Amino acid sequence: MAKHAGAYRSDKRRKELSRLKKQEEKRQRRLSKKDSTEQESEMTDSEGKDREQEN
Repeated sequence: MAKHAGAYRSDKRRKELSRLKKQEEKRQRRLSKKDSTEQESEMTDSEGKDREQEN
C-alpha cells in the first residue's frame, strides 16, 4: 500500500500516461502499416499499367 495519498495518485497517473502512450504508438503503427500497404498497391497498379502500355 502507498505511504501517502500523493504517491498513490502520481503512480496512478503515471500508469495512465503509460497506457495512453502505448495506445498512441499502436495507432501510429496501424496508420503507417495502412499507408505502406496503400503505397504498395499503388505501385503494383502503376507497374501493371506500364506493362500494358509496352505491349
